[in-house]
Amino acid sequence: MRYRMSALVLAALGAALYAAFSVGGAGAGHQAVSGKVSMIGIWTATEQKSIQAVIAGFHKKFPGVDVSYTSAGNDTPTVLKTRLAGGKPPDVAAVGQPSLVREFADKGQLKPLTFAQGEIRANYGPNGIALGSVKGKLYGLFFKAANKSTVWYNVKAFKDAGVSPPKTWPQLVAAAKTIRGSGLPAYAIAGAEGWTLTDLFENIYLRTAGPAKYDQLTDHKIKWTDPSVTKALGLMAQIIGDTSNIPGGTSGALQTGFPQSVDQVLSKSPKAAMVIEGDFVPGVATTKGLKAGVDYNMFPFPSINGSPPSVVTGGDTVVMFKDSPAARAFITYLASPEASTIWAKRGGFTSPNRKVPLSAYSDKLTRASAAALVSAKASRFDLSDLEPAAFGATTGQGEWKILQDFLKNPKNIKGTASALESAAAKAFK
Repeated sequence: MRYRMSALVLAALGAALYAAFSVGGAGAGHQAVSGKVSMIGIWTATEQKSIQAVIAGFHKKFPGVDVSYTSAGNDTPTVLKTRLAGGKPPDVAAVGQPSLVREFADKGQLKPLTFAQGEIRANYGPNGIALGSVKGKLYGLFFKAANKSTVWYNVKAFKDAGVSPPKTWPQLVAAAKTIRGSGLPAYAIAGAEGWTLTDLFENIYLRTAGPAKYDQLTDHKIKWTDPSVTKALGLMAQIIGDTSNIPGGTSGALQTGFPQSVDQVLSKSPKAAMVIEGDFVPGVATTKGLKAGVDYNMFPFPSINGSPPSVVTGGDTVVMFKDSPAARAFITYLASPEASTIWAKRGGFTSPNRKVPLSAYSDKLTRASAAALVSAKASRFDLSDLEPAAFGATTGQGEWKILQDFLKNPKNIKGTASALESAAAKAFK
């Protein structure tokens, strides 16, 4: 099973943006269902508040079911594996790596979601089934999609520096230098979280190496020492290596988490002009009173050497470890347009559910970002999320750790490529 965003999948996402359908419920017999559901997920900070709002909506329909959500953040893969090894998995989990879903399913640790297949097919279409299936059986609900090829900026910072949103890589580099000259660092870098660095690399790699080589690297059919990798690392170094253009320099970046990097930009008193991350950025900001399009805005990740409009996508999948009427009710509710609409109205969320009305999205920037998913000439799922979790999505090792080391020493391009290849080779054995 391949977990790439095909044109058909993107079409399904596009339908979510342009079709307005009525919001339905989760079915009859709500009062008859009771019990407790434990959930571990990757959503933290503002996103955690949003899933809690969704859970509250579920509880109104199923007052006899209590859902407890625990955030494990970037450590979700490790936490789940530890809980599974100890025989105490949660009932339900939300993970960001399709490879992890496949790994759990292959080990027989997941319960199939065939009970919700009708609801998912009705609301997500056949691609909703395909995205959550392993070897032809449905194990996951692809609940939350993301366009990871956006750059968010502080409007006043750009205006004060006299720069416009860049469309090409040379324009981005030139704009960053001009912004620094105005007295404000250009880039907020969340170096404390390795996944943000993989996102930056992947956006550069997709545009410089192209979709075919992106696929080959994903499957480890070419080595990480390939010239296409070192070329992308060299361009990445132009951003992370300009330490005077990052708040606090390298040490500051390594101590900055993703929510903090967002707040450094989406603020009345910014510490940086832009943050290179996905369409979920506004949903993570803690600063209140900022207006989309007025105080902050976004532009697509710039073209490199004439590359066509390209998007690195991501998404979060809900899986079930323990089967129960309460867990089934919760999963089925999450598959409804009502559940996704609750989060969509809160912002920082794109739903693959094609029955979520256009009016649900909180602002025009969210709609524009989601629309880019269907207009992209080249689109691929987040590469690190497709890799074996030990290499692509584990705190303190693999890609995350190696790219954090690269942040410390951006001149070590060949050494970084070699370290990536060594770690990949072990993970793919």
